[in-house]
Amino acid sequence: MPRARGLGSMAPMLPTVEDPPVTRRSLPPAWVVITLACAGQFLVVLDVSVVNVALPSMRADLGLTAPGLQWVVNAYAIAFAGFMLLGGRAGDLYGRRRMFLLGLALFTVASLGGGLAREGWELLVARAVQGLGAAVLAPSTLTLLTAAVPEGTARARAIATWTAVGAGGGAAGGLVGGLLVDGLSWRWVLLINVPVGVVVLVGSMLGIPSARTRQAAGGAILESRAAAGRRLDLPGAVLVTSGLAALAYGIGQTEAEGWTAAATLVPLCAGLALIGLFLAVEARTKAPLMPLGLLRLRSVSSANAAMFVAGSAMFCMWFFMTLYAQNVLGYSPLDAGLALVPSSLAVVFGSKLAPSAMRAAGARNTAVLGTLVAAAGFGWQSTMAAHGAYLTTIMIPGILMMLGAGLAATPLAAFATSEAAPADAGLASGLINTSRTMGGSLGLAVMSTVAATRTGASTSAQALTEGYAQAFRLSGCLLLAGAVLMLAWLPRRAAAR
Repeated sequence: MPRARGLGSMAPMLPTVEDPPVTRRSLPPAWVVITLACAGQFLVVLDVSVVNVALPSMRADLGLTAPGLQWVVNAYAIAFAGFMLLGGRAGDLYGRRRMFLLGLALFTVASLGGGLAREGWELLVARAVQGLGAAVLAPSTLTLLTAAVPEGTARARAIATWTAVGAGGGAAGGLVGGLLVDGLSWRWVLLINVPVGVVVLVGSMLGIPSARTRQAAGGAILESRAAAGRRLDLPGAVLVTSGLAALAYGIGQTEAEGWTAAATLVPLCAGLALIGLFLAVEARTKAPLMPLGLLRLRSVSSANAAMFVAGSAMFCMWFFMTLYAQNVLGYSPLDAGLALVPSSLAVVFGSKLAPSAMRAAGARNTAVLGTLVAAAGFGWQSTMAAHGAYLTTIMIPGILMMLGAGLAATPLAAFATSEAAPADAGLASGLINTSRTMGGSLGLAVMSTVAATRTGASTSAQALTEGYAQAFRLSGCLLLAGAVLMLAWLPRRAAAR
């Protein structure tokens, strides 16, 4: 061995222009990766809600029917939720950086196609492809971030930033959409993604180094790949995607058809059957899309259950607050967006406050505290009046609801990824996003049905207010149940570090 080292020293490899030395100093700092990952997450979450205020203009311009208009939203949400697990596993198998770039490119191109659509079907296809791109992109944003930052306080802060940016993207959707529709046209709620997406894509190609580059520099491995020979579990992917899509379609039918109609029950039963078949296939296949052993980790299963419950209650907040502001108080779409700015800032503040609260009180207690704060806000909001003042019927309860949401989301995301093996990190990230998205879809359908039942056929401000109040009241009770679930099931010490 000494002789071999001596021979090696006689013929050193001199650095050249074509083959420069790679050192830690040549790698971009971690904040660059965090910024790019958060930018991708912001785009993904923003597009869930940004089109809402543009729907009437889309219908007038493209001649969409009422069901077609509903699918402008549903096509994105179903593809996003349905392909999320596939996107997470693809990141584990083929590289997180690669999937991040692929998902972002697909999302950007689809945004361009949607913004230039001349027919209704073109817009719907573009929205579905957007959702597919988002499903590939979203899981990689969290796994790239956690791989770039060492475990501990720094990672907790990074996850808090990611959570705040994602929550802020969803909260800003109404305001951004109102500004774009009023100032330009409905097409710009999609076209705005193109220049932003191109900038983030170029920045990611330059700022997120490949696994080979970081390994040569002695840095953390960002693009981890599974062992050679592993492939995507295509049967499992088809089953879970079809199952989630059928469930989402059935949930979407409840508002128009009711819970007992065949148009609702058939897709719901089909979705449940497909999910059951998916679980049976996953238990037998050698390389499953979702190893069922992952759900045996208490931190993973409890965090996902808690996120599902919290998402089902909290997601409807923006929907009903916007309707209340416009249909009852007479706000314009832009004014309604501005009215919710304090709530948007509150969710960001809550997410940034969460790491300090986790260090002081523990991750589980922070999640419970945030959920209780949100429940208090929902309870306050349920006392709304048809002629309520902005301060007491929108601003203060909205701040409480979203402050609690920001406090709860960060520890839940930390729990969901804390004990997963590196090879399953993308799956764990995709699973927590899927839980939140599907919980939100189910919760919104249920709360819309509850509100419509209470309102009845009347369109008066008082009747609408009573319907919205009932939805907030039920959401508050669901959050209280979620707090009990978190207190009983979340681990005491996991993710605390």
